[in-house]
Amino acid sequence: MKILVTGAAGFIGSKTVDVLHDLGHDVISIDNESAISNEKFYWHKEVRGWKHDICDAGAIDAVFAYYKPDAVMHCAAQARIQIGYNSPLDTYNTNYIGTVTLLEACVEHKCKRFVFASTSSSYGLANDIPLREDYETDCLTPYSISKVAAEKACKDYHKNWGLETMTLRYFNVYGDRQPIKGTYAPVVGLFHRQREAGKHLTIVGNGNQTRDFTNIDDVVNANMLALTGIYKDKNYGEIYNIGTGQNYSINDVAKMISPNGSYMYIAHRPGEAKDTRADITKAKTVLSWKPTIELPQWIKENY
Repeated sequence: MKILVTGAAGFIGSKTVDVLHDLGHDVISIDNESAISNEKFYWHKEVRGWKHDICDAGAIDAVFAYYKPDAVMHCAAQARIQIGYNSPLDTYNTNYIGTVTLLEACVEHKCKRFVFASTSSSYGLANDIPLREDYETDCLTPYSISKVAAEKACKDYHKNWGLETMTLRYFNVYGDRQPIKGTYAPVVGLFHRQREAGKHLTIVGNGNQTRDFTNIDDVVNANMLALTGIYKDKNYGEIYNIGTGQNYSINDVAKMISPNGSYMYIAHRPGEAKDTRADITKAKTVLSWKPTIELPQWIKENY
């Protein structure tokens, strides 16, 4: 297949590009290198790539017109919750308008499938765990609002234009190439960076909040299945949780990474969930996907 990956030089996108390339797919890469938590960007040397903004409709149309992709893996986003508070306009523009720009290009150029990387933050505080895809959304931030709006656009483009859309709601992805730069980097990479620098591990709030931590290799496997699998029409336009079905507190993670270290508790941040844990029945049933890597073992082997 000829597959376009957006956010292709970032954490999830670059790992997806690597696997697609290794499997023999013809991969096309787009990234604008705007992610401020990324210490570096990972452009695959054997894959065609462009430094484009997904909101640039002219540039996106030109790429689609020339390469005619069969499918799109859309990972590009303004992806940090707290950063979204500081730049809501950029967040809405990138995460919603950028997604619709890509969806429109798919229809215009007869691209068949569109897989959207979304977020568990859409569940907010109103839902009890385990979190199911049919729960009402509870958007607390510009980030989650923009992502849910884009999810609805994906559903609409399937319903009205027949595009095979699939939305994957990732739960706290960690692993190789994870962002580690700045205050708002994901916690696994942040804690490791702080430990290696001999600093306190900074724990938000009381640290009792729990998260479902999902390894990047399992996430990429879900991406592969969504991009290349054969499904019934009723499975398109749908949302799928990509998590592990288990969770750990932030205090637990701090102890896993630095059992003898020192911790510093900082103020609670608005817009962040108290507990997340995915119900992954739907992904198991429809995508034939299941997680294979557990956080404690991965930390033990890598840190």
